[in-house]
Amino acid sequence: MKKNFFPILLLLVFAACGPSTKIEKSWRDPAATLKPGDWKKVLTVGLLKDEATRRMVEDQLVARLKGAGVASYQYFTDKEITEDKAQALKDKLKADGFDGAIIMRLVQVEKETNYVPGSSSFPTYYGGFGPYYYNSWNSFYSPGYYTTDKIYHVETNVYSIAQDKLLWSGITSTTNPSKTDKMFNEVAEVVAAKMRKEGFLQ
Repeated sequence: MKKNFFPILLLLVFAACGPSTKIEKSWRDPAATLKPGDWKKVLTVGLLKDEATRRMVEDQLVARLKGAGVASYQYFTDKEITEDKAQALKDKLKADGFDGAIIMRLVQVEKETNYVPGSSSFPTYYGGFGPYYYNSWNSFYSPGYYTTDKIYHVETNVYSIAQDKLLWSGITSTTNPSKTDKMFNEVAEVVAAKMRKEGFLQ
């Protein structure tokens, strides 16, 4: 029987370089670890208001899961989810053989304004008129200014469908991302590093 090495695939899902993304906080089930062959079918979910962005995120995850991932927008299309529908979906996922789910959700976008102080260079008072005049002419003053950053907070959750429980959860912050797809790749990289450090991924 051909094995599907899900933890390795999960590392591929969370594979990119993201220096502008940081973990704000995280939690894991201390008894839970994912080892090769544990999961073979995974639902990918992007909880985002913009449908195009949602599909892009889910497709990115599916592509990196190398056949183990199924995008939620292809699996169910109901836009209005009630408590009964959510329960029915959970039962359907179990019946269809899903082992787990990876969910990414944009929690908040905030603006942060910071003041950068001005800087000055001062001429030396030693060495006579010539050196002082020269250094004074070439001294400068740079006034202070304000910068505004946009910070995106993304929540990532890993659920076990079979056990019906949350195994890992984390919130990241990304400052001034250039593109949405790049931001989610950066989030994935930082999340993967945290999972490895904690021993969640074996």
